[in-house]
Amino acid sequence: MNWQSKYIWIELLKGSRKISNFFWSFILFLGSVGFLVVGISGYLGRNIISVFSSEQIPFFPQGLIMSFYGIAGLFISSYLWCTILWNVGSGYNQFDKKEGIVCVFRWGFPGINRRIFLRFLMKDIQSIRIQDKEGIYPRRVLYMEIRGQGSIPLTHTDENFLTLGKIEQKAAELAYFLCVPIEVFENK
Repeated sequence: MNWQSKYIWIELLKGSRKISNFFWSFILFLGSVGFLVVGISGYLGRNIISVFSSEQIPFFPQGLIMSFYGIAGLFISSYLWCTILWNVGSGYNQFDKKEGIVCVFRWGFPGINRRIFLRFLMKDIQSIRIQDKEGIYPRRVLYMEIRGQGSIPLTHTDENFLTLGKIEQKAAELAYFLCVPIEVFENK
């Protein structure tokens, strides 16, 4: 989502509260609970769920391994639910021509550095850079080159699936707004 006027450009970033993250964390939770229940039913020797009889799944080695997979899946699922709860990666990019200041804000994981806030002068921006990596999983990332500080990524993970034309259009609009050149790097 963008908001733009003559002097200010604000881009809001969604973060980890995406439909796909909700879907995968829910599926992972259900699958790991299923594995854990089957492992426990093999240990107890009774049917906790009626789909499998306890004689078909002995505790050693199948039930033990399924319990391990269930516990590991619950840990991964809880990690995904925590990133959704904390909305890791959300934030905004703000470009203010009047003040000559650029602000980049992101939410991280809880702790001392939960709030990631970068602020610098607009005159220190050298260029807008597009990195394009083709292959099975194409990756297109928009960076801002800052004098003395390196590259700062501006795109979020949803934009990896944008076509090259759309990411180039976004880079051209931002470069025009900031009055800086565009660089394209291609990785194969």
